[in-house]
Amino acid sequence: MSDRIGLFTGSFDPITKGHVDLIERASRLFDRLYVGIFYNREKEGFFTIASKERMVKAALQHVENVQVITSHDELAVDAARRLGVTAFVRGLRNAGDLDYEANMNFFNQELAGEIETVFLLSKPSYQYVSSSRIRELIAFQQDIAAYVPQSVIKELETKDEE
Repeated sequence: MSDRIGLFTGSFDPITKGHVDLIERASRLFDRLYVGIFYNREKEGFFTIASKERMVKAALQHVENVQVITSHDELAVDAARRLGVTAFVRGLRNAGDLDYEANMNFFNQELAGEIETVFLLSKPSYQYVSSSRIRELIAFQQDIAAYVPQSVIKELETKDEE
């Protein structure tokens, strides 16, 4: 039997506790789980790719079968094929996420029908936590510690010192 290899992608700008929860849960379903920090043309980045990579790696260091990758100029299906991925992992917080993810799944299936997609529902406590809301709270200098891993707080402190 071949390895079950998952790919959980996102812009992680920044990573939230909701992301961490989904990744921890997904890691139990796969022999190996790649967490891909991908460039999203529809979103303006607050953090650099290097900052996101530091935050994500630190937040997930306790999950043994997770490997963090970055990609700026390739589709997730191309990265998935290159890595031998058997399934995409996507999180759903609400109906809006479902609509967005269904559209993405359509094209992933058209381009790479051999790669399945697994959807995990967010825990109710993370249903309203999104990276865009966290960026808004950051802009207004609000405390975000309840919503993000410590690595995000640390990165913000470093960013403030620059």
